[in-house]
Amino acid sequence: MRRHQRGGTILGLILGLLVGVGAALAVAVYVTNVPVPFVNKGGVRGEAKDKAEAQRNQNWDPNSPLYGKNPARAPAAVAPAAQGVVVPEPPRTVADNAPAPVENKPAKPEVVLPDTTKPADKPADKTQVAKLDPKAGQGADPLGDLAKSRSADGTDGFQYFVQAGAFRSQSDGDAQRAKLAMMGWEARVSEREVNGRTVYRVRVGPFNKRDDADGLKGKLDGAGVDAQIVRVQR
Repeated sequence: MRRHQRGGTILGLILGLLVGVGAALAVAVYVTNVPVPFVNKGGVRGEAKDKAEAQRNQNWDPNSPLYGKNPARAPAAVAPAAQGVVVPEPPRTVADNAPAPVENKPAKPEVVLPDTTKPADKPADKTQVAKLDPKAGQGADPLGDLAKSRSADGTDGFQYFVQAGAFRSQSDGDAQRAKLAMMGWEARVSEREVNGRTVYRVRVGPFNKRDDADGLKGKLDGAGVDAQIVRVQR
């Protein structure tokens, strides 16, 4: 009888251990296969934000401040967006082609639109007219003659550059400069930070007269190069 009791006790212990191990395995498999809601939602949301940020950085256009009221003329240097992806266009405003206003610098470039007019010269008094031209008092419009003589000199207090594009990489800027050199115009590549991003601007100049800058811009437009005039205070 004692041998039968010992054998039954050992068999019961073995069966209990097997049942416990099986239950533990079942619980472990269930826990590993069931998704955790909060962790998965956070991961999906983080991936979506990263993807949207990468898309915005890919489609950023450093030349957007130069378009002004004619956004249809986008330079070919900026890579187009991927097909099938609709990216909202940033608001286009006429802004100065200058870095973020961190320091107040006297020479602050600004974009000059083609329809802007030259600043009117201050009228001179009669004594200055008499000194410049003794015969001016005998004319019909002496002040108008003085204004024409000053505008002919081109001394309006500004210098003019013809900008042939702004690029996100220096290699693209150097390629544009080499292209202009082959066409007979010497350009320079300048590095500037705009809205927290570094851009490389390709400019020809400076010109003391607005008419000279307009003439070069017309030639570049005729050659298929998008260009803008930038006015900088002397």
